[in-house]
Amino acid sequence: MIPHEYYLPAISPVLLSAVLSILLVYVSCGFLISLFTKNNGLADVLYGPGILLVSLSAYLLSFTKTTGALVIVGAVLVWSVRLATRIYRKNRGKAEDFRYKTWRDTWGNTFLVRSYFQIYILQGVIMVLVAAPSLTATLLPSSSIFLPAFIFGMVLWVSGFVLEARADYELDTFIREVKRGDTSRGKIMKFGLWAYSRHPNYFGESLQWWGLAVAATGVSSLPLFAYISPVLITFLLLKVSGVPLLEKHFEGDPEWEEYKTKTSVFFPRSPQKILL
Repeated sequence: MIPHEYYLPAISPVLLSAVLSILLVYVSCGFLISLFTKNNGLADVLYGPGILLVSLSAYLLSFTKTTGALVIVGAVLVWSVRLATRIYRKNRGKAEDFRYKTWRDTWGNTFLVRSYFQIYILQGVIMVLVAAPSLTATLLPSSSIFLPAFIFGMVLWVSGFVLEARADYELDTFIREVKRGDTSRGKIMKFGLWAYSRHPNYFGESLQWWGLAVAATGVSSLPLFAYISPVLITFLLLKVSGVPLLEKHFEGDPEWEEYKTKTSVFFPRSPQKILL
């Protein structure tokens, strides 16, 4: 085992300000583009690259560049490219998402101010918090690496990435089948990974950030900050913008209600009649 010698390097206020300033310009540009396109769905596309921008900016501007931090930033790069590409392809040519359309219709004269702060600035804050593992590894590096934690964390990340990518692929394939009129398997996705969890893609997403937080534990002098990310992600997915919205959308559908009785909501497990 490689000894893990901790020390507490001070975060440069200038460096941190530079990273936050870059992010502010990024989300502000996104807001301006959304005004011309009249589509705040752009915020969804900007989410992944924004987290990558925070991570990469911090790494490039940092005084200490470690291999562990580079690997974590690389993982964020792979994650963000896949996510942004999928969201862009999914939303391309479509009208503004119903959530943003509702806000556009109800905010009235306060639309510009509220959309800037409640969508883009708020998302910028979330980007910084989600990027906590890479920021921790980059801005608060340890003098040595605790290899078991780092390897275990990256294994978790790879597992989560593969799980989410596979679940998304299965879902997209199923949606295309339904659009073509092939409803022989029903209208609710409940095959493959979806037979073990009603939201395997969300579970994979959460697992990736828990993995990066664990990996940061092995290369940072102050690793606890990294866990802000997976805690926030898991909370949002389970209680705010992920599971609750989709569960409510399908509520009352007989096929969905039957599916619920047999399938775990989040953690993958064998189908069963009674769920804990």
